[in-house]
Amino acid sequence: MTRTTAAAPHPESEGGPLKSSILRVVYSQGRRGFRALHLWVFVDGALVSAGIFTSTEVSMSGHSKWATIKHKKGALDAKRGKIFTRLLREIAMAAKGGGNPDSNARLRTAIAAAKAENMPQDNIKRAIQRGTGELEGVSYEEITFEGYGPGGVAIIVETLTDNRNRTVSEIRHAFSKNGGNLGSTGSVLHMFSKKGVIDIEKANASEEKLMDIVLEHGGEDLRDEGEVWEIVTDPHGFEGVLTAVKAANIVVASGEVTMLASTYTKLEGPAANQMIRLLEALEDFDDTQNVYSNFDMDAEQMEHVAG
Repeated sequence: MTRTTAAAPHPESEGGPLKSSILRVVYSQGRRGFRALHLWVFVDGALVSAGIFTSTEVSMSGHSKWATIKHKKGALDAKRGKIFTRLLREIAMAAKGGGNPDSNARLRTAIAAAKAENMPQDNIKRAIQRGTGELEGVSYEEITFEGYGPGGVAIIVETLTDNRNRTVSEIRHAFSKNGGNLGSTGSVLHMFSKKGVIDIEKANASEEKLMDIVLEHGGEDLRDEGEVWEIVTDPHGFEGVLTAVKAANIVVASGEVTMLASTYTKLEGPAANQMIRLLEALEDFDDTQNVYSNFDMDAEQMEHVAG
């Protein structure tokens, strides 16, 4: 969470009265607690002082740990074709609400996610045309599942399917085989918020430079997630912040609109391993678009699993 406060104009200083003096304070609070305090002092519109005070403790979120595991295991690269397929399905589904991204927020977000994965423009265009009916394509239905994994971990699975019965059966089987169970509609959704997330390797940008982008382009937070900086945005502001980061010639490791949990459930030992098997089974299913959870694990076990 990032909050900004502006103090009232200060009437005077040691050198005499000031026409306008504003103190701006921004503090960043990650999912594990206080991380950084940013201070700016402006006099007559000019920045006269700035400072950043940071804590030394850095603890990655469950969301970032799972992303790290997939990256180190090579899952993202190995399944690049599947990632493209999922993105194209989302674009086609979003385009059913209109093929103009300027007036269709869901389509605009889907296109931004596809561009973040360097998808060719021609592929994006054809997916839009399939969604609007200009090109023939398969008709998909959206189904969202909510459930629980080992230890009561909350899970959301978003799917696009052309066969409802097959998808329901496969998702239920994946849960039951790996120590989980399906829940009712609304059972865990309230524990998550939709956010834009942009990850940047620390070697590619400084905290100060990224904080400037976050403040100037409507980002919500900048978080220290170990090996990467993580920018969090409102879903509608995701594209603008992503564009600003790239315009600053900063290489983006990943960018997506996702669901972030408000709290995380930490698992250890066999329960954590079983939870990972469940998440992998759900993500490997062809009809799955996205899997979200509030699963967390300790860093040592994460490194062991990531191999």
